[in-house]
Amino acid sequence: MQHDIAIVGAGPVGLCLARALAAQGLRIALVERQPREALAGPAFDGREIALTHASIRLLRELGVWQRIPAAGVYPLRTARVMDRDLPQELRVAADGDRLGSLVANHLIRRAAWEAVQATPGIDLHAGAAIEAVHADAGSACLQLRDGPRIDAKLLVAADSRFSETRRALGIDADLHDFGKSMLVCRVRHELPHGHAAWEWFGLGQTLALLPLDEYQAGAVVTLPGEQARALAALDEATFAADLERRYGGRLGRMELDGSRHVYPLVATWARRFTGPRLALAGDAAVGMHPVTAHGFNLGLASVERLADLAATALRQGRDLGDPALLARYQRRHRRGSWPLFQATRMIVGLYNDGRPAARWIRGAALRAGAGLPPFRRLLAAALTDAGPVDPTPAQRLRDGLARLRPD
Repeated sequence: MQHDIAIVGAGPVGLCLARALAAQGLRIALVERQPREALAGPAFDGREIALTHASIRLLRELGVWQRIPAAGVYPLRTARVMDRDLPQELRVAADGDRLGSLVANHLIRRAAWEAVQATPGIDLHAGAAIEAVHADAGSACLQLRDGPRIDAKLLVAADSRFSETRRALGIDADLHDFGKSMLVCRVRHELPHGHAAWEWFGLGQTLALLPLDEYQAGAVVTLPGEQARALAALDEATFAADLERRYGGRLGRMELDGSRHVYPLVATWARRFTGPRLALAGDAAVGMHPVTAHGFNLGLASVERLADLAATALRQGRDLGDPALLARYQRRHRRGSWPLFQATRMIVGLYNDGRPAARWIRGAALRAGAGLPPFRRLLAAALTDAGPVDPTPAQRLRDGLARLRPD
């Protein structure tokens, strides 16, 4: 089966990319190991995604945002950074209405799936296992187990930070296992949170709070793996009491509001984002630690940049696997991802360092940040991310999507 582009992975990045490329009239093969039923009805997985204004604009242009229920979108108005019991804290607020919005991961997945279903030119191979993968200067192909061979001009790996496609094609990746796991769940609490996100670095643990309804939030507790699993196994009443203690009673009485989920914390940085007729997207290229909540936003940036690669190839009559276009994608995406990836690693290292010198530096940083309004404004602008990833790619993507009929 001949396609223009084959995408491995139908997570939210893979689905959004398929939509963006098919909007340009390209024939897309989308290969996913999960069955169609799981894609159409993704279950709640505990993860709340913080979306910047730029990401929301892209999702709207892709026809995804309109499919997310308004009741499932929560404003993120301010952010608070705290360190153990230090009296100082850093508060960041947007100049406008909000820093961004919080949406449950499963709602984004469902909306992206619905957008793909409304888009012609996408051939989905769900519940598929890849038996062999090949990409070189002449061709790219996937052989599905008990299925067809898919030939394409360009292969895109969007199959998670542990990408089997990336590994099969010989691209090294730096994987940093933080030795900890993240427990996520929704909670109800007695006192209001004021739509402020918390990042609270404590002794042996990191706590986060993602504001939903005024008395509901996503709780994130980062602990060594065994401790996280033990916490998740407590009965509901004991679990709620433990959370109240960990959050220092700042939210009053707390109770569990749904299921609990535990994920290992592993960051990924691929040594290359491209190869012959190959591009990495989403977590297959950059898998972020969640402390800065920018992982999915970077994934959408890869969608926008790959859509621009395709638009340039079509406009100039070039091969979709043109090495020069792939090199440009790699430069743009690495340049756009590297500073945030490294800053995140530095923050995690500094705030989990128990030595006195590191504690002094953290305290000094919080005091300086709290006392410098220009610094807070700069940080708010970075978190808000009000502009497009790259102005030219953004415009080309809008031009391509405009050819789709409104749905």
